[in-house]
Amino acid sequence: MSAAVSVRRRRLVRGADGALTAAPEDTDFVAAESPLTLRVEGNAVAVLLRTPGHDRELAAGFLLTEGVIRTRADLFEISVCPSVQADGSSAVDVVLTDPGAFDAARLTRHVFTSSSCGLCGKTTLEHTLAAHPPLPETAGPSPKIDPEILTALPAKLRAAQPAFDATGGLHACAVFDFAGNLIALHEDAGRHNALDKLLGAALLAGSPALHDRILLLSGRVSFELVQKALAGRIPVIAALGAPSSFAIEFAEMAGITLCGFVGKDRLNVYTGGA
Repeated sequence: MSAAVSVRRRRLVRGADGALTAAPEDTDFVAAESPLTLRVEGNAVAVLLRTPGHDRELAAGFLLTEGVIRTRADLFEISVCPSVQADGSSAVDVVLTDPGAFDAARLTRHVFTSSSCGLCGKTTLEHTLAAHPPLPETAGPSPKIDPEILTALPAKLRAAQPAFDATGGLHACAVFDFAGNLIALHEDAGRHNALDKLLGAALLAGSPALHDRILLLSGRVSFELVQKALAGRIPVIAALGAPSSFAIEFAEMAGITLCGFVGKDRLNVYTGGA
């Protein structure tokens, strides 16, 4: 993601040693965030608060993880509105290959999805697994990966985050191969958006399911992030932060290896056999 898109400069008042100091030249870089309206077959199904940039990828990833589409062939066209507001607000229009199969009412619960709340309305694990089945044993859901490869990933992620360097306010999601080589990375003010952009980019590129990739998350692991990883058929999740109990339970049911608190010379393995 281009730092020019995801970063904005703002004036501020600085505080130090118990005092506030205002100077005309005092500015700082902040992570950009503005609404993106997602329209499918003319129906507004979501408003996503996202960091501008890679909006087509975000739309594709969102629809993939919601079960609206399953492959690139399900998308006829994704177009970004040419009129962008000064604050970065915009819209994306999606045309499906089979519009008759689309149920707009099923997505009305997502009329407003914030960057932090995740996808709501998942009433049961069984419902989610019906849309995205567990990884089969033949896909290698618990590959044996050298722990040293996993613990080296955070430093590689950090080195590839130019927008985070400027703001300190963006989440990142990245995929690595099993040898620890960085394949792709996306940043966004929202953790869920960053992962949707990552999955959407792979989908639009015609990439096969990410069954031989490691997903690295810059923060904690929620159920929604594990659900999105399953939609992308990713067998290993590593995170710098902690997983929730529901995320661990779902990862185990989904056949996903889940590691948390991954850092230099340390990690916790909660499910699988990484």
